[in-house]
Amino acid sequence: MAEGAFRVAAQERGLAVHVDSAGTASYHVGQSPDPRAIEAARANGIDIAGQSARQLERDDFYRFRHIIALDRANLEAIRIKAPRDGTASLAMLLDAVEGRRGEPVADPYYGDAAAFDAAWRVINLGVTAWAERLARVAATLRS
Repeated sequence: MAEGAFRVAAQERGLAVHVDSAGTASYHVGQSPDPRAIEAARANGIDIAGQSARQLERDDFYRFRHIIALDRANLEAIRIKAPRDGTASLAMLLDAVEGRRGEPVADPYYGDAAAFDAAWRVINLGVTAWAERLARVAATLRS
């Protein structure tokens, strides 16, 4: 959900970014998003049905400027995988939201559709804050 939400938030702010989501484990590699996630995104005007799960790769630490985790366990798993000379900065999604630094996004997987809707709202808050932060940086670089 975060990939699709961020893609739209960045586009709305005129940011030219490459966005891709990846898991720290290989549980769902090659699979489409959970149908409940697809529906939560669709209810908010975003189509994520065409996405496909992949696992985080070593090259990601060089290809991307930022690698954003949704919870502490995944952030720690990302840190463990990070090469010493990797150039991507690592953070959590809600770190960009005033007063929510370090807070996780609750995993809705074992919940119902309402849990996915709740996760969507929190994810949207985080991706909006990241998009605004990156837009400010881009504006500063253009000045």
